[in-house]
Amino acid sequence: MNELLDKLPWSVAIFLCFTLGLAPFWPPHIVEKILMLVRGRLVRPIDWFDLVLHSTPWVLLVLKLIYAKK
Repeated sequence: MNELLDKLPWSVAIFLCFTLGLAPFWPPHIVEKILMLVRGRLVRPIDWFDLVLHSTPWVLLVLKLIYAKK
């Protein structure tokens, strides 16, 4: 996992967060899906897929930050 994160450039990780991670931009889809999850309304498979799709760049960026600190 560490090798994958080392090979991923910072610019690509940030670009993915601002494009796929926030698309569509108003309101950000990831915020909508997180609110659905918190409220217990995330029940359809397409909603789960959207949550995973839009949160993956953010998870990669956070992991890259964590591994960069070590």
